[in-house]
Amino acid sequence: MKLDKTDKKILNLIQKNARLTNQNLADLVGLSPSACLRRFKALEESGFILGYRTILDAKKLDLAMTALLQISVDKHTQTRFVEFERAVDKIPNVIECLLLTGQSADYQLKVVVKDLEQYQDILLNHITKIAGVSELHTSFVLREVINKPALPLD
Repeated sequence: MKLDKTDKKILNLIQKNARLTNQNLADLVGLSPSACLRRFKALEESGFILGYRTILDAKKLDLAMTALLQISVDKHTQTRFVEFERAVDKIPNVIECLLLTGQSADYQLKVVVKDLEQYQDILLNHITKIAGVSELHTSFVLREVINKPALPLD
């Protein structure tokens, strides 16, 4: 499916506010409600829209500390990567896991915790016990400067 300006406008609007009604969306993009709904369904069926989520305030939920972990694994094999990724996926406080290139680390994890004590527990009782973890460096986020969950669509 090739996206036109109207498709991109629909995507831009719903990624900023997924609670827009079809009528509101249609008004904003200048389509009839039925034409807007057809385009929206086509975007979903084509896989451009992966899902919908609610963004929560971590601090209000007592998750005031964010840590970024750079982790190296001992073997660069498909098996080791799969095992690591499965183990990390089971840790609820890990909210992001990225496989990297161009760094000394293989992975970067984003972990949210309530305090240093909870971080230490996750680090010592979960992450360092994953088979193959050979090196680990932690940075703590002092302040989130930019967080744009919306993708840039031109």
